[in-house]
Amino acid sequence: MLQPQIEALFDVPPPAYLAEHFALFDAFKAGLNRGEIRAAEPDPASPTGWRVNPWVKKGILLGFRMGAIVDMSIDARRQPFFDKSTYPVQAISAADGVRIVPGGSSIRDGAYIARGVICMPPMFVNVGAYVGENTLIDSHALVGSCAQVGRNCHISAATQIGGVLEPIGALPVIIEDDVLVGGNSGVYEGTIVKRRAVLGTGTILNRSIPVYDLVRDVVYSAKDDQPLIIPEDAVVVPGARAVTHPAATKWGLSLQAAVIVKYRDAKTGSRIQLEDLLR
Repeated sequence: MLQPQIEALFDVPPPAYLAEHFALFDAFKAGLNRGEIRAAEPDPASPTGWRVNPWVKKGILLGFRMGAIVDMSIDARRQPFFDKSTYPVQAISAADGVRIVPGGSSIRDGAYIARGVICMPPMFVNVGAYVGENTLIDSHALVGSCAQVGRNCHISAATQIGGVLEPIGALPVIIEDDVLVGGNSGVYEGTIVKRRAVLGTGTILNRSIPVYDLVRDVVYSAKDDQPLIIPEDAVVVPGARAVTHPAATKWGLSLQAAVIVKYRDAKTGSRIQLEDLLR
């Protein structure tokens, strides 16, 4: 069992890391690459539907502690590349069934990329991330460390799916199955976007931004011990809310908000359906 060994090595660092320690870390990282070890995973017993695995984050951080900065450049003069020896670019072959279109994309070792995933350049997937089957990661998009992205999602151009390694117990961003995240959007700070939701272009979600549901007449926001959760099938667009401070009233100021304008229906599905010919 890797968990007790990883936790022991993280909690009590040895004077020097030996071959057996690197072998342990390599086995851990191989589990991440296969999607068998996850920083967070579905848990029906949890109020959010998800459970954090803090020991996995310890293992990822352990890799940074163990690694030395080495030259990983393919062409040292034209494009120098230096990173921790424990986290090279992930080795992917055609047999993996992943499309990585030429143009500068990068997937760090220790991330799970399922079959059928399409990576449009340039995009970046960081260590600990999980990307499910047939998801499209578009140009200039980021899937941050430990973020969990489901199957059949569309992470549109210039979208940021935030990452988290510390604090170790913090929930990463969760994007469940069949979600469309519109271009130039950002999902941060452990936000959970439930399945089949649609985030319109430029939508920003984090612990400080309330989400106003016009359909159900409720406001969603993060609590002390609970993340912001976007309901299933919600269609969310950027919005604004008035500031009642006298100076803000004088200047006509408002703060950022997000608004659920409807819930997904057949018309929504036809507008956002991914073209099968792209697969």
